[in-house]
Amino acid sequence: MEIWAAFNSLRLAVCLLELMSVFSLGGSADRLTQRTESTDPLTQCTLQGTPRASAFSKDGDFVIGGIFSIHFQLYTVIYNYTTKPEPPRCTGSLNSRVLRFSRAMIFAIEEINNSSQLLPGVRLGYQIYDSCIAVPVAAHVAFQLSNGQDPVFHQGENCSQSGVVVAAVGDSGSTPSISISRIFRSFSIPLVSPFATCACLSDKQQHPTFFRTIPSDQYQADALAKLVKHFGWTWIGAVRSDSDYGNYGMASFLDAALREGICVEYSEAFYRTDPPSKIQKVADVIRRSTAVVIVAFAASGDMKVLLEELARDPPPPRQWIGSEGWVTDPHLMSVGFCAGAIGVAIQRSVIPGLRDFLLDLSPSDAAASSVLTEFWEEAFNCSLTESADLNKRVCDGTEDIRRLENPYTETSQLRATNMVYKAVYAIGHAIHNALCEERNETIQCDKHTSLQPKQVFTELKKVNFSRNGYHVSFDDNGDPVAFYELVNWQSNENGVIELVSVGYYDASLPTGEQFRMNGNLIWLDGGTQVPVSVCSESCPPGTRKVLQKGKPICCYDCIPCPEGEISNMTDSPDCFLCHDEFWPNPEKEACHPKPVEFLSFDEVLSIILTAFSVGGAVLTVITAVIFFHHRTTPIVRANNSELSFLLLFSLTLCFLCSLTFIGAPSEWSCMLRHTAFGITFVLCISCVLGKTIVVLMAFKATLPGSNAMKWFGPVQQRMTVVSVTFIQVIICIIWLVVSPPFPVKNLTTYKEKIILECALGSAVGFWAVLGYIGLLAVFCFVLAVLARKLPDNFNEAKMITFSMLIFCAVWITFIPAYVSSPGKFTVAVEIFAILASSFGLILCIFAPKCFIILFQPEKNTKKFLMNKN
Repeated sequence: MEIWAAFNSLRLAVCLLELMSVFSLGGSADRLTQRTESTDPLTQCTLQGTPRASAFSKDGDFVIGGIFSIHFQLYTVIYNYTTKPEPPRCTGSLNSRVLRFSRAMIFAIEEINNSSQLLPGVRLGYQIYDSCIAVPVAAHVAFQLSNGQDPVFHQGENCSQSGVVVAAVGDSGSTPSISISRIFRSFSIPLVSPFATCACLSDKQQHPTFFRTIPSDQYQADALAKLVKHFGWTWIGAVRSDSDYGNYGMASFLDAALREGICVEYSEAFYRTDPPSKIQKVADVIRRSTAVVIVAFAASGDMKVLLEELARDPPPPRQWIGSEGWVTDPHLMSVGFCAGAIGVAIQRSVIPGLRDFLLDLSPSDAAASSVLTEFWEEAFNCSLTESADLNKRVCDGTEDIRRLENPYTETSQLRATNMVYKAVYAIGHAIHNALCEERNETIQCDKHTSLQPKQVFTELKKVNFSRNGYHVSFDDNGDPVAFYELVNWQSNENGVIELVSVGYYDASLPTGEQFRMNGNLIWLDGGTQVPVSVCSESCPPGTRKVLQKGKPICCYDCIPCPEGEISNMTDSPDCFLCHDEFWPNPEKEACHPKPVEFLSFDEVLSIILTAFSVGGAVLTVITAVIFFHHRTTPIVRANNSELSFLLLFSLTLCFLCSLTFIGAPSEWSCMLRHTAFGITFVLCISCVLGKTIVVLMAFKATLPGSNAMKWFGPVQQRMTVVSVTFIQVIICIIWLVVSPPFPVKNLTTYKEKIILECALGSAVGFWAVLGYIGLLAVFCFVLAVLARKLPDNFNEAKMITFSMLIFCAVWITFIPAYVSSPGKFTVAVEIFAILASSFGLILCIFAPKCFIILFQPEKNTKKFLMNKN
């Protein structure tokens, strides 16, 4: 006896610890402690207090449990520890929508009982309880379903099997389902939930016997995040039920939203039993927020409390995004400021015969059940018993449930109801697979088999069937394939808000094809324009985002791109440099090829320079013609007419070589322009030098005993010109061979355009050419200065002095102008220097002679020229 007493005490302790662990959950799944499943016989019986009255019950060969939150409030009692505590019970108004769920379970069981294909000859019974979505009540019901109906504690292995369920359907929320699942797992009783969506229930170590016909919130959170992203909303508010459903669901949503680049202005949690001040605080946050879109991951009972608080002082128009927990609840669709709400919903379905079953309810049928009695009296505002409320009339039998319009009779939007229907059929198929086998094309089931819940649990993992066109199966986590409809609250012709399907989310499809919108939506305030909900307006192309200090990443300023950089997309985080030969357009949104600049022939400046160049060449040719025509006159013959014609020829080349500087540079033009310029100018200067020496030699020849002209006759003059010019030719050849000029794109002078110019190749070669010309010019200038005061009436040295003075002045000023002039103006400066020095030579040396030849022929005599003043 002492051994049995110790044995019983130990078993009682195990059951009490199990019960205490459930009640310690407090509705928060993150405080659940992991326990290993026990197979010890001690756990095969549980402590059972006063039996709880079921809402609906029926005997059968095998009993299926049902747990629904027909009421939403738990009756609270303040215990004084002087009397025995009462069992927890539900109170408050009855939820006729959940009543429809429980009746749908009965309908499915009756269908199975009448089926010849599924469990033929086997009668299923049911025990359906009201949990009022409270953990204490749910745990109490779970123990009762685990132990049966006997109020005694059985010893040993002779546990009572009276009313013990082989499986159960429920509960209406995630938190109570967690508690029930933890109790059931010790007895291997499978729990198939049509409503519990918390992703935490997919953990098979914590909830090994849990199944569900409704998708996990992991998929719902992803669908909501894609919905928000689809409409470009990046600044949202978030509210949630302070329960496992809301907390786990919102956590999954926030993770998905973060991946989609969505920012959350606030995230508030509340529960319907919170103090009014807490509910008001959440409502005030919504009223003060700047986010136009609000994602609500809440149960319908919680949303009812929040919307009632908001209705007292409606906030500015808000676009509500709802989870399946409340967006399909018809009780909430009457809230005007929620019109246009969008959300995810369980797939709409059709259950043949269900409506007739629900409406096949008479006053006598209702009076047989306390729950149906309460429903009938609330629906028709009458009393089925004479001893009831005196303020209500007695129901007289004229009440017609077919004319009743409330969630119980609303079967046009069967969504969660189908989840109940599928859950019952999943259990039915599991029992069928455990009991029945096909022999000679006939299905035979042994209803006398001692069916254990563990057998049903094993078979549930394998079920795979379709009912009314809807597939039912479970993955390794006990979850179904996720499919949601996207629904929109739209007003019909009568002004009544109804659910309209506007898209879907199918997790079974490949990535990128899972989310689809295919309907016209109505937005907040009944508008057709998509509302905008962003912390900062999108940054247009040409700008970049700069985060605001202390704000989320969706709050930023738009800064124009720096010079030379672009951004070619909206909300670009950075600007990018254009390629070297490209430059941003004025809007800084695209890189365009830089305009190429060079001194082209069609520019005004080029036309002017070309005109002067050609004009100078023509003037030189005219001068040569005049000299040739008067070649026998003294003024032409006075100073070596051969050098004069060679000088005119070189001047013609000088004028024309400036044309090589105009136009797009090429390899040949770059080499030609500098070498032609250098050689022609040296030829020109060498001729002037020869003429200057001739003047000096002629003066020396007039002195007594001088034979200077013998040493500088025509042959010596020609040799001087050839040798002086040949030196420049050698310099140019060396320059061209070692490092010739070449065309180049100048990208540094101007950032916004390309300058086509000729690179010098070798700067030494270029400055050697110029230096040689300058050296000759200075030498010629010195000689001309020495000969300027010789006593001839027509001393050519004076003209040469002026020409060399102009020449040197031009090229001395050319050097700083050339170095400092940008782009094509560098070329223009060089052309100007060539033309100016060439005009200086022809005007100073030849213009006076031409004037005398043409207009003062009396002075074109040997006598006048030899006259000394």
